Amino acid sequence: MPQSGIVKYNVRLSFEVDGLVERADLIGAIFGQTEGLLGPEMNLNELQRISKVGRIEVNTSTTTNTTLGSALIPMSTDIDTCALLAAAIESIDKVGPFDCHFKLISIDDVRASKKDDIVRRAKEIKQKWSTKTISEGDTMLKVIHESSSNKLTTYGKEKLPCGPGIFNSNWIVLVEGRADVINLLRSGYDNAIAIEGAKIDESIKELCDSKDKVVAFLDGDRAGGFILKELKSIVHIDVIHRAYDGVEVEELTPQQIVDILKNTSNELNQNSKYNNIDENTQIVDLVTKIYPKLNETLEAIAIDDNQKEVFKVPISELVNKLSTHTSIKYLILDGIITQRLLDEAKQIGINYIVGHRIAKLDNSNGMYLKTFSQLGLTSN
Repeated sequence: MPQSGIVKYNVRLSFEVDGLVERADLIGAIFGQTEGLLGPEMNLNELQRISKVGRIEVNTSTTTNTTLGSALIPMSTDIDTCALLAAAIESIDKVGPFDCHFKLISIDDVRASKKDDIVRRAKEIKQKWSTKTISEGDTMLKVIHESSSNKLTTYGKEKLPCGPGIFNSNWIVLVEGRADVINLLRSGYDNAIAIEGAKIDESIKELCDSKDKVVAFLDGDRAGGFILKELKSIVHIDVIHRAYDGVEVEELTPQQIVDILKNTSNELNQNSKYNNIDENTQIVDLVTKIYPKLNETLEAIAIDDNQKEVFKVPISELVNKLSTHTSIKYLILDGIITQRLLDEAKQIGINYIVGHRIAKLDNSNGMYLKTFSQLGLTSN
C-alpha cells in the first residue's frame, strides 16, 4: 500500500477456476470484472490511486485442470466499502475462458489485532516491572523524592514526616518512618504520615480524630506487629495493611504499593466528601450511558450543562479543541487525565472530568476527577 495509506482491513477470498490460469489472469479478472459495477469512484484502480486499496496478493496451486488459491486485499476504507467490494469480487464468474467461483473467507480488522498485541506486550512489561525489587533506578528516584522539599513536609510539634495531602484529604495512611512516607509519595500517595517509633505522639491522635478514615500500613516484620498493637490502643484504625512477610514498606516497589493500597484507595476516594459523589450522582448516570460507545476509541466527548454533546474528538486533538469552547461542563475521555488537560479545563470552566486513569496532578482542588473503575464501570 502507498505510504499515505493505512491498512484497516484485510479482505481474504478463496477461488476455484475450472482451468489452468496464471496469477496475472486472476488479478486481471478481479480488476476487469468489477470495473463499473459500483460506479467509477469504487473502481479498484481508482481506490488504489487514492491509497484506499493496497497491492492485491494472489496465491495459487494447480491440479490437472483446476486452479485453486486465495486472494488478499488490504484496504483503508470503512467496513461498508470493504463488504461491498468483497461482494463484487464474489460475483466474478470467469477468468479468461474458464468458469470460476470466488468466496469471501474473512474481513480482518488489522487494528484489532494490533490492540491485542499492544495489550499482550503491556502485560509483559508490567509483569517484569512489578516483580522487580528496588533497582538502581528506584534508588535514584528515591533520592530525588527525598530531596524534594515541596513534597515531603512535617506535622505537629514533633515535626513528624508526612506528605502534603494529609492536611486536606479525608483519609490518611499511618506508616512507621520517614522512608515509608517518601516511598508512598513516589508511588502517588501524598496522604501518609510517619508515627516515628512505638511511642505514638499525641498529635497523631488529634489528626486521626479529624479524619473520616484511618489506614495503617506497616512493615511485614515482628516489630510492625508490636507497633500495630500500640496504634490500636490509641486511635481507631479502619483499614490495616502490612507489607509482605519480612519486607519493610520502604523496600516495596511503587507497583507493589499500588497493588496493596489500590482497593482501599479506590473505595475511600469514591466515598470522599471532597469529591462530592453524593451531591453529583447524575454524573455516574451520564458516564454509564456514554462509556460503552467511548471505550477503546481513543476519543473524548464534551457535554454541556444540559447534557447535550458539544463535540467528540480524538484524544490527540482534545486540548486544542477545548480552547475554542466555553459551554462544556462534563468531559469524558478514553485516556489519561493529565496536568495539561486539567489546566485547560479549568480555564474554560469544566467541572467534571472522567477517564481511564489520573496522572499525578497539582492544583486539582475544586474539580471532580474520577476514573471509570472508581465509578464501577471497569474492574481495573
